[in-house]
Amino acid sequence: MSDGATDGRRSRSALRRSWRVALMALVLAAFGAGASAAYGANVDIVDQGGPPAGKLPPHVHYFTTIQAAVEFTKPGDWVLVKSGVYNEQVKVTSAHHGIWIRGLDRNNVILDGQGKPGNGVEVYKAINVYVENLTARNFETGEGPGCEHGCGNGFWWNGGGGSNKIGAHGWWGRYLTAYDTGFGGGYGIFTNNETEGEWENIYASGYNDSGMYLGACPECKAVINKATMENNALGYSGSNSGGNLIIENSTISHNSDGIVPNSENPGDGPPPQNGACNPVKPYTPFHKVLPKFSSTEIEHCTIIRNNLIESNNNLTTPINGSTGPSPFGIGIQLPGDYGDLIEGNTIKNNPANGVAGFEYPNPFPPTESTIYFQFAGNKIANNKFEGNGTLGAGFAGDVMLAGGLFGTQTSTNNCLSGNSFTAAVYPAEIEKTWGCQNKTTPNPVLGLEGVGYLLYLQELSLGRTSVAQPAPPAQPTMPNPCAGVPSAPPVCP
Repeated sequence: MSDGATDGRRSRSALRRSWRVALMALVLAAFGAGASAAYGANVDIVDQGGPPAGKLPPHVHYFTTIQAAVEFTKPGDWVLVKSGVYNEQVKVTSAHHGIWIRGLDRNNVILDGQGKPGNGVEVYKAINVYVENLTARNFETGEGPGCEHGCGNGFWWNGGGGSNKIGAHGWWGRYLTAYDTGFGGGYGIFTNNETEGEWENIYASGYNDSGMYLGACPECKAVINKATMENNALGYSGSNSGGNLIIENSTISHNSDGIVPNSENPGDGPPPQNGACNPVKPYTPFHKVLPKFSSTEIEHCTIIRNNLIESNNNLTTPINGSTGPSPFGIGIQLPGDYGDLIEGNTIKNNPANGVAGFEYPNPFPPTESTIYFQFAGNKIANNKFEGNGTLGAGFAGDVMLAGGLFGTQTSTNNCLSGNSFTAAVYPAEIEKTWGCQNKTTPNPVLGLEGVGYLLYLQELSLGRTSVAQPAPPAQPTMPNPCAGVPSAPPVCP
């Protein structure tokens, strides 16, 4: 911990503890619940075979579909899902704040999209909804029933896509598996226009956009922990998401690119991606100012730490119009990012670069609506790099920083320290001129050659032959899926 940003690095457990205290206060205030509220909660059991014989305990009900159980809930209720393949989409609306949806076996409670347009679970502008311990597979993009807000997602907390506003808070997902064995799956596990949430022990593969996506939250207040993302176009994508946001203890491998937080225009506004603590007001039509940092000594609240980012070299994944042009083969890609901290990761065997940061005019080639996002104030520290840059072309290597050609030409005050390199870095001797011991650092000007290298990586990406990605093996299920469930339902002996 070399920059003293203690407040910006609160542990995952501390963040979770503070948010859940706040969550309980919100639930009690919003719904007039007393201390005994849990004892009045319904437990709605989903069993395709129907209820067992005999009298049921109080507050226990049976349903044969997940959607029917959700429709019956009130705030604080639980939906427990028994093993089975459920050929349905599930939608949770604002009429059902504060509920739990939990499978009893992660690998055998399966929402099956059957290769048709749809979403496994969409939580639309509902507050504090937990979705846990189940699988969603083969929900495709397109038009059809349930696609009013878009389709192609496994699990989706939707705070209002395209609104440029935060529309909900409290998204919680644990022990979730999302995968697609076709070509039309968009996002595996997805949150947009929301704050205050956590993903833990999640898995996604086979998506033409990203395995997990968190976007459109300038101050996200979020933790992503113990995620495994493989065989996607992007492992993680995060357009215009920043502030307090931690990605940690995760494995991102065998995607076309690994972790890609980015500024985007128009996309999931408002831009930019800004990981500095207390981020400045976002860029809007009425406030056209991008962040600037006067030194390398800033506090970072968006932190990517203690992850394994390995072999993001898959040129067979499906792609879409957004991910196809993404430069191929980069472990951590930072297009037009501000104020992020990349720390303590193992970054290896990524064919283009372990880390690549660059200024990002978007849209590109430039038009009248282009915003010239710089790459500024980022810190890359204490990472272990190994076996990157095997493409052997252009600026392939462990780290590449490119700026200084477009817009304000203020891709400054990025710094590196304490990293272990085994391949080339660009600019050379990067921890001297761009070392964090310097109060300021200059533009890393790689010139038109740097632009040409990125365009070459784009050509590789667009020239791929996509194939269906394999279904994943079984993933660890929740150790005790009955933990915390009230009313002692029959499925919880």
